[in-house]
Amino acid sequence: MKDKILIVDDEKEIADLVAFYLESENFMVTACYTAEEALENVEKTRFDLAILDIMLPGVSGFEICKRIRENYNYPVIMLTAKDEEIDKIRGLMMGADDYITKPFRPLELVARVKAQLRRYKRYNQPQFMKEQDNSLLIHGGLVMNVKTHECQLDEKPLVLTPTEFSILRILCERKGEVVSSEELFHGVWKDEYYSKSNNTITVHIRHLREKMKDSVEHPKYIKTIWGVGYKIEN
Repeated sequence: MKDKILIVDDEKEIADLVAFYLESENFMVTACYTAEEALENVEKTRFDLAILDIMLPGVSGFEICKRIRENYNYPVIMLTAKDEEIDKIRGLMMGADDYITKPFRPLELVARVKAQLRRYKRYNQPQFMKEQDNSLLIHGGLVMNVKTHECQLDEKPLVLTPTEFSILRILCERKGEVVSSEELFHGVWKDEYYSKSNNTITVHIRHLREKMKDSVEHPKYIKTIWGVGYKIEN
């Protein structure tokens, strides 16, 4: 079955160009030119990934991302017209998994889409805790199943995006070690886009803490080692 991709961009030429490249890679694409049309499709179609332009008239891409995250955990890639850190941070805080700045190379966007889908499919299986014990990462009340991409905290489901799950998994697998932001970035995205000014990991860590109700000052799970990185204590 073909993966279903949602593209939302009010610049029809860009949306159609991206759709062309994705369809040539055997994806099933729904291109929307307004936020209203996009929200209608989000409600009636179960997509595998969404590509959202931030600057839309009326309802912004941020709001569409927020609405998606209320019900779904499939990957979201944000498109931003200018290379502004605040837009990227806000998108990540809304639950986006990745972002790309216009103008972009269509083949780069296709590569990002494939990378996000690989990670999503690898971990998002329909059952929880039916695998062998070595598929589980357990720390206190936190239980992660790396084969099903599902997580529980204090015996309650913890809904994470694929990116959040990957970051938490790395920290759990290296429990007791300090993991730098750069190591986390490369461990999740497998590329060289990281720079010292990149706040991507910081934003995702903040999101994880909010979902886990973990305190920065007195953390039960994720501890910040200032100037070095993050760790989960043994």
